[in-house]
Amino acid sequence: MSTEPVNGTTPHAPRKSTMSGRVFRAGDGPASNGNIANIITVVRILLAPVFVWLLLLDNGEMGAVRWIAAILFIVAIATDGIDGYLARRNNLVTDLGVLLDPIADKVLTLSALVVLSILGELWWWVTIVILVRELGITVYRLVVVSTVVIPASKGGKLKTLMQAIAISLFLVPFASLLGDWVLWINWAAMAVAFVLTVYSGLDYVYQAIKANRNAAR
Repeated sequence: MSTEPVNGTTPHAPRKSTMSGRVFRAGDGPASNGNIANIITVVRILLAPVFVWLLLLDNGEMGAVRWIAAILFIVAIATDGIDGYLARRNNLVTDLGVLLDPIADKVLTLSALVVLSILGELWWWVTIVILVRELGITVYRLVVVSTVVIPASKGGKLKTLMQAIAISLFLVPFASLLGDWVLWINWAAMAVAFVLTVYSGLDYVYQAIKANRNAAR
């Protein structure tokens, strides 16, 4: 096939697909958007509707389906550390991965909180406050990402960990085996997660205002 200019124009080089590149390990070329870390992140997102369906199917009966849903959530949320580790260790960090990773976490945690409230196991106001905080900060990050970058704080990372622990405790039906006293532990963990969620949200807003003021100078 001829590559000579047509009508005096120079042909453009074909665009390289973002799906081509390194998938498993570090190398000289760029990482593919289809690398192993991103695949794990996407699988985590796809597991969310399955987990929600199982939780609603059990309908608060605390049977075998509830155990399956709880285990699925724990496995899915645990992959957050795995894909991050693989991306950093093998130099597979991509813009797509940076975008999808926090979305995957929020899809899992927020869907779990909403369903727990639907089942009457968690107060709606707790779910609503956490939901507003998480979605509000996420939308703000997407809006200002090109001008101001606010790194995740230690409080934010601890918040994410405590949310995962608290939700897992609510999901696993330990009370049906050990007694209702276990519920006190569940609520204590959720209270810590709630406080950290609100505090880290306020801290993020403060840091964003501070960064905007510095950028305007």
